[in-house]
Amino acid sequence: MSKIGRLPIKLPEGVKIEVLDDVVKVLGPKGNLSLKKSNLIKLEEKEGVLFLSLKKDNPKYFPIYGTTRSLLSNMVEGVFRGWIKEMELVGAGYKAELSGKTLVLNVGYSHPVKIEAPEGINFKVEKTFVTVEGIDKELVGRIAAEIRAVKKPEPYKGKGIRYKDEIVRRKAGKAAKAAGAI
Repeated sequence: MSKIGRLPIKLPEGVKIEVLDDVVKVLGPKGNLSLKKSNLIKLEEKEGVLFLSLKKDNPKYFPIYGTTRSLLSNMVEGVFRGWIKEMELVGAGYKAELSGKTLVLNVGYSHPVKIEAPEGINFKVEKTFVTVEGIDKELVGRIAAEIRAVKKPEPYKGKGIRYKDEIVRRKAGKAAKAAGAI
């Protein structure tokens, strides 16, 4: 049996769950999210706690059981607190600025790179730090990955766009290799 699927989901105050056929809606103070669930999974809410169970106890359904529970837990967290990804621009002259809902990055190319914020995503810029905020964990992570892909951190000088807590392994350059060979 899935160990993750069996864990109950505590619903914070102000968060409600509505189940309509195969669609689960999570309503909270920051917004609403919905998920199309499998018909093999049964949801039950008791005293502010959501329980998931399988209708058929078959090992081939355990992965969908655990995944559904994780997705619902992330949705509850998102509509209550929201999700944040913080990023840092490292490099001489690298900067970011906001133009309406568009993030404009100047990261060493001959042109600025513009990234449009989709519905439900907000950008914040402070000097060389960019923050991506939203209620949908998957969307926040995808947009942050798109921003990072504009200029990934390179291993020699460490320049590029990285997550705030990311550690970039540095390599020794040619000069260090040549000095070690003598």
